Amino acid sequence: MALLCKIIERSYLCPGFQKWKSFCPLLEYAPPNLTTRLYSSEYRRPGVPPENIPPWKKINFNFEKGVQGVKKHFGLLKQEIVDHLTGPEGRPLEEYIAEQTRVIWEFRSQEDLAHWIVSSDQEIGGKSEAYLKLGKNNQTALLYGTLNNDVPRDGETKYSGYCSLRSKPPEGAFDRKKHRDWSNFNTLVLRVRGDGRPWMINIAAEMYYSHQKNDLYNYFLFTRGGPYWQDVKIPFSKFFLSSKGRVQDSQYCLWLDKINTVGFTLGDKVDGPFQLEIDYIGLCNDRAHTEEFAYEKYKRNP
Repeated sequence: MALLCKIIERSYLCPGFQKWKSFCPLLEYAPPNLTTRLYSSEYRRPGVPPENIPPWKKINFNFEKGVQGVKKHFGLLKQEIVDHLTGPEGRPLEEYIAEQTRVIWEFRSQEDLAHWIVSSDQEIGGKSEAYLKLGKNNQTALLYGTLNNDVPRDGETKYSGYCSLRSKPPEGAFDRKKHRDWSNFNTLVLRVRGDGRPWMINIAAEMYYSHQKNDLYNYFLFTRGGPYWQDVKIPFSKFFLSSKGRVQDSQYCLWLDKINTVGFTLGDKVDGPFQLEIDYIGLCNDRAHTEEFAYEKYKRNP
């Protein structure tokens, strides 16, 4: 019995073993912090107690919503099958090969805005505010708010003051994970109108390993300010790799066939209001641009 209790005490090292706790009374001998490890989220603000609510208690069973969900996902599955039989991404092969430009996101309705997520340092206790709405004549997206660099007084957070806008990752039928394939293009095209602040453009691509989930490809967007629109073309070869805000020594090219999200981040350490108006975000294949990667790739020692 002592040996069994010792094995159970060490079971917190294996997360997959915890799901059997409710089916085996012997697992009640597990350490008291096991529930915290099992149900707490990845990030928790300092000083905030963990939310020890089992996932099954958060489920809201609704028969009507369940039927609607089944219809929605089977409709998506049908559309995926039709697109697959039609050609790449649901278009004829001749059109797909000859395509030189493509508009990925336009902002003409509230449904277009629903594909984007706005966040700020309020998630870590900051005071910055960010909002997204349709611009004048409902033809653009307007990201606006106030940047505040006051650090939360929790004794642990050292930096604050950021606002961001990020696209939702694409999903297939039954919430399957999908990726955007931009391998036919080499340049990101934007039409924006800012207030003179510098922004960071972020592209998240699928990675091999789970510890690379915080990897992003970044490049700078310097807005001019004023009433005039700004047409921006950024080759994908200019995007550099970073992780958790730090530029990595080991650089490699962006995988254009595994694109997950695109985002904009403001963190220039200047308190005050900001705004960024976006007309569209698209792609183009610039035949004059032949650069594969703009940065040096270091060779690691064997």
